[in-house]
Amino acid sequence: MPRKLFKRWTPDAKDIHGNPALGFLGNLLHDPNLFHLNRHSVSMAFFIGLFIAFLPIPGQIPLAALAALRLRCNLPLSVLLVWVSNPLTFPIIFYAEYKLGTSILMQPDNQFAFELSWAWFKTTFPLIWQPLLLGAIIASIFFSSAGYLAVQWFWRWHVIDRWKRRKQARNNKR
Repeated sequence: MPRKLFKRWTPDAKDIHGNPALGFLGNLLHDPNLFHLNRHSVSMAFFIGLFIAFLPIPGQIPLAALAALRLRCNLPLSVLLVWVSNPLTFPIIFYAEYKLGTSILMQPDNQFAFELSWAWFKTTFPLIWQPLLLGAIIASIFFSSAGYLAVQWFWRWHVIDRWKRRKQARNNKR
């Protein structure tokens, strides 16, 4: 089953329960749905993780964890999938989202150089935030929905394939 594939990627629930840094969450981590590997839990984790990964906001990991807690889906996968936008990929992702936003809003493309400074945020960010946010929301909805549907389809295909193999094995024994 796809469960075996996802099981390799996720940490064990006992490791997460025993982590002293997560003690402030109390009994919230004891919900078994947060660590189940079924079609609904995994596909919702893909939706949450990819949705948040494409948003240009700080604190993506805690936000993904809170969303997984609230929607009761696989917590480790939703947090892992946020790393789609990592320090190597987020400049490319956010620039593409900005370009998408400018084309939809029919705004001229502002030439800018990114600097991690307060002065850059005060001067340049007000010029680009609207197209960036629009492009980010569209990309988040598109990629999270695509991830959700891909997991649903893959899981269903895998289950049907296993049924066919078992049926064929039973017919071969006769």
